[in-house]
Amino acid sequence: MIVIDLPGLVPNGEYRSRRREVITDTAGVPVAELSVAPPLYIARTIAAQRKATALPVDQRRIALARAGAAFVDSTVAGLDFESYVQLASRVSGLPIAVARTQAIEVSEAVGVAFDSVQPARPVGAVPDWAAVPPGQAGAIWSRRGEVFGVHASGNAPGVHGLWPQALALGYRVAIRPSRREPFTAHRLVTALRNNGFRDDDVTYLPTDHAGADEIIRSADLALVYGGDDVVAKYGGNPNVFVNGPGRTKIVLTADQDWRAHLDVIVDSIARLGGMACVNTTAVLVEADAAGLAAAIAQRLRTIEALPADDERAVLPTQPLANAEAIARRVAARAAGTTALLGAEQIVADLGDGRAALRPAVHLLAGPDPEKLGTELPFPCVWIAPWARAAGVAVLRNSLVVGAFTEDDSLVTALLEEPTIANVYRGPVPTYYTATGLPHDGFLADFLMRTKGFVRRG
Repeated sequence: MIVIDLPGLVPNGEYRSRRREVITDTAGVPVAELSVAPPLYIARTIAAQRKATALPVDQRRIALARAGAAFVDSTVAGLDFESYVQLASRVSGLPIAVARTQAIEVSEAVGVAFDSVQPARPVGAVPDWAAVPPGQAGAIWSRRGEVFGVHASGNAPGVHGLWPQALALGYRVAIRPSRREPFTAHRLVTALRNNGFRDDDVTYLPTDHAGADEIIRSADLALVYGGDDVVAKYGGNPNVFVNGPGRTKIVLTADQDWRAHLDVIVDSIARLGGMACVNTTAVLVEADAAGLAAAIAQRLRTIEALPADDERAVLPTQPLANAEAIARRVAARAAGTTALLGAEQIVADLGDGRAALRPAVHLLAGPDPEKLGTELPFPCVWIAPWARAAGVAVLRNSLVVGAFTEDDSLVTALLEEPTIANVYRGPVPTYYTATGLPHDGFLADFLMRTKGFVRRG
């Protein structure tokens, strides 16, 4: 087995450090070796990026389109697309068909990144002061900084479809790849450099926690992904855009027959291996919560546990010890609930050091916010009865709420709740996305501001 070399990608080319980190797949087999950049080197790298001026707009547009296509169509850093997908699946545990689909979506997102930022631009603002006629005043859409740092997550390739929007806006970008899945970031940064972006424009900086903190300090603005610990660490920093747990939910009111929506509900729970922040992890039901829970469990228990490299695989895999730890966490959190698919059946030992994670379904006696806020990297859902009179309090802090209801006032209340990022009404899967649809707001809302401009000559 050849261990792949993943050097840093920096302003003067490639960076290889004495300190290396071995990346293994979920069976514990070494597949790659990362060069770990120290904090001082990271600070110097970002300082060099800051000195570079933004590429002209037309060059950025063309480079993004070419890089998006090359991500799928070309051999990049010695790997063709299918070889890369296999590696990403092996190390992340994401089913290979899901990894492939998400990688294609990354390619598409990069190709349209320039167009994707435009819906965020205020209608009264222009991106170039030259568009303001002499003798008039106007608003200019302007960057809030020059260098954007990214702490990427490794649960799925799809997270890399967002940050290229910063390149579209003229930022220089420094990526800290996840050590769990470093291949997508490396392939994308290489494709961007091969297709019109300069080495100064986008860098790839594998590093440890100290180096990660240095990226935050050195960059003007940053995007981080993670759990509650990441939210606690960075949530108070106005220069950091935190993508924390999704805690995505579905609510069904009594005017709905859940049987008509069962396909969408189950799909929202299990699609993408249940690993994404947009997967449904809680369902609130105004009528017959027990019946819906039983039907969901019946559907999910039929999913076969397969290795991630099987094209039929739906469930994610983890090292056996990790899977057992997840099952113990579910068991502890499930105390006092009715287990329809409980912790004892989650771990499906595949016999090679890996385990697939079978779905878990629990019925609550009432809408317990702590249990309903539990989010784990596999199809795990908590179902509870809910009354409209209780309001939307238990639905707060959700990335997506799928609302199956005829009640317009409920939809209004969900949209007016500040801690709910997105509301999908009707039979729309919670993982749905589209160009121009914000994820957790538009990234450009964070990256840009408007400035007043008066032109007298």
